[in-house]
Amino acid sequence: MQRKQQLQVGQSDFRNMIKANGYFVDKTLFIKELIDSGFHVLLMPRPRRFGKSLNLSMLKYYFDYREKDTQALFEPFKIWQEDELYRKEQGNRPVIHFSLKSGKSTNFETSKEAIYLTITNIYNNFRWLLGENILEKGEVRKFNQILLGEATPALYELGIKNLTQYLYRHSGKETLVLLDEYDAAIHAGFYYGFYDEIIALMKSILGSTFKDNDALYKGVITGILRVAKESIFSDMNNPGIFTVLSNSFDDVFGFTEEEVKEMLTYFDYGEDFAEVKAWYDGYKFGNTEDIYNPWSIVNYIALHDDGFRSYWGNTSSDDIIKSSIVKKENEDIRTHIEDLIQGKTITKQIDQNIIFSDFYQNKELIWSLLMFSGYLTPTKELGFDTYKLRIPNHEIKILFRKIILGWFNKDLNIYHSTLLKMTQALTEKRFPEFEETFQKIMGDTFSYFDTHTEPERVFQAYVLGLLGMMSDHYIIKSNRESGKGRYDIMLLPKDKSRYGIIMELKQIQKEATETRTKAALEEALSQIQNNKYYRELEAQDIHERLDIAIVFVGKEAHLRHRFS
Repeated sequence: MQRKQQLQVGQSDFRNMIKANGYFVDKTLFIKELIDSGFHVLLMPRPRRFGKSLNLSMLKYYFDYREKDTQALFEPFKIWQEDELYRKEQGNRPVIHFSLKSGKSTNFETSKEAIYLTITNIYNNFRWLLGENILEKGEVRKFNQILLGEATPALYELGIKNLTQYLYRHSGKETLVLLDEYDAAIHAGFYYGFYDEIIALMKSILGSTFKDNDALYKGVITGILRVAKESIFSDMNNPGIFTVLSNSFDDVFGFTEEEVKEMLTYFDYGEDFAEVKAWYDGYKFGNTEDIYNPWSIVNYIALHDDGFRSYWGNTSSDDIIKSSIVKKENEDIRTHIEDLIQGKTITKQIDQNIIFSDFYQNKELIWSLLMFSGYLTPTKELGFDTYKLRIPNHEIKILFRKIILGWFNKDLNIYHSTLLKMTQALTEKRFPEFEETFQKIMGDTFSYFDTHTEPERVFQAYVLGLLGMMSDHYIIKSNRESGKGRYDIMLLPKDKSRYGIIMELKQIQKEATETRTKAALEEALSQIQNNKYYRELEAQDIHERLDIAIVFVGKEAHLRHRFS
């Protein structure tokens, strides 16, 4: 009886995965598509943790002529059923495979040294060439200078190109160059203030490696974004750019719905499919709908007893995105994010060439960054690079709520303990305590919204943000139809033994009398009852509820409640 395959969480080495009897979602037709492509250099940016490193490792083991007994790794998979033309390429040429992840640092000198060290390590992997009698005396000297870390900057930056030429002499075959995380140092350079320097370095390395290099078979470059700075790729000859908006290679990264169903069935979790889809599906790459986040799928299956969790959000800090959202002057961005959290789409122009130096001058670039980084996905192209965007799934919705909590904690000085105290009081029928904490938070921070042209909308978005930390136990909804109208906010408990919560928000003039304020509070409570907003709770078999009226009189919040 064949031993059941096991998940290899975090394994990015293809050979190790297969030899360990690991479960591999068959992406080997990527090899065929690469061979068939007419492009000499291919840039394939995708969100983090979508299988880029594993797929590049797969390419290495398929093509590399120095790797022994690798044919057996591929015989069980789809590529081996293809034409002999593709099988002949197996184990047939040199491969240089490396990542520039180590170049991510807080200053340029450290980043540059890490990149140069990466080139030294590559040369160390090929030091056997020194014994093959194919290098000239000057080339041996340069090779050793890189090995010893004593090369000039120019020699380091020409290092990969020179190595492809040495390998061509040895094998008679052009080299496949696989570069992973090419933009890691660029992101850091922008965030920490050495962007121009790192761009110049990367332009030199990429240009020398991939332009006019007769010893190059193909170059495959992965990262998160297509970075443009006087075009970093301008020194290459028309590279193929295949982003999440491209139809070619659209199912290579991420899991398709068919692949996820097959995987769940294999591990006896097929009955979980509907909920898995809600949590981890929702991406659209090119023409392919229903792309799933592979990191989250693998972790969900491996940690099945822990239930549904947000796995992808824990894999990176995304400093640029978070810092942009929490900036006080970016209030419009947060308002759009609240629309997205509520399940709405927004329409934005997407720039496929990210110029980081334009980032803080052009706030709209945040939407391009969010989409290419995997926080949003396009639903429809409207022409002229304009797309409808939405949050892909529940996992990312939770992540957005956490970002908003970060905004409260960082810029508004509302600490986690205060929010926790407030939300616990809300869910434990300690309404006076909830009211007191809520009013204190509002009193401390409401001047933040003095100049907004739509205060009611901001009030609602702000309250939704305050409640965001309850999303583990409640489904938080707003502006949805129920009964005879639209409620403002509903908290639908995931545990049916808890009570539901409905909030109706109103704003009246700050000069309003106490009598007018009381009338507005009563009107809000009556609106919940008369319009039967509770119908959605009843449909979910939740019959106990807390109705809350919140009336904003200028900046002051007045509350009244009723248990039903």
